[in-house]
Amino acid sequence: MPSRDATTHWVGGLNSGKGEVTLDSSNAGTFSVSFPTRAGNPDGQTSPEELIAAAHSSCLAMNLSGVLESHKLTADSIDVSAEVTLGPAAGGGFEISGIAITLRASLPGVTAEQFAEYAETAEKTCPVSKALAGTTITMDAALV
Repeated sequence: MPSRDATTHWVGGLNSGKGEVTLDSSNAGTFSVSFPTRAGNPDGQTSPEELIAAAHSSCLAMNLSGVLESHKLTADSIDVSAEVTLGPAAGGGFEISGIAITLRASLPGVTAEQFAEYAETAEKTCPVSKALAGTTITMDAALV
């Protein structure tokens, strides 16, 4: 499997500095970052937490489709959102204090109980969920 990479160029101190994150592998774009927008109003800039949310939601959607496929099922649609929270860490600094996943899928012919099992399997086997195992991850999964 291939690896993916991104690069950040930063200038200045934490509170007065700024940076640019470039998605190198895909060449999908360059995005501005700064600590004030990370800790407050995003003002059109991204943050490490938003990038983690994007990674987690896309990975989980793909992984759920794979879990369903292993049961010879295909969802009409899968929608996943991830809310990544930055908070103060015990002992100083900051930490990702939690990730709240909301997963909705249209999957005719599957019961809520079956879907809950598929969603749980997908979350537990998602590579990004595994990478973030040191963080509290909650999931609200339901059929639509």
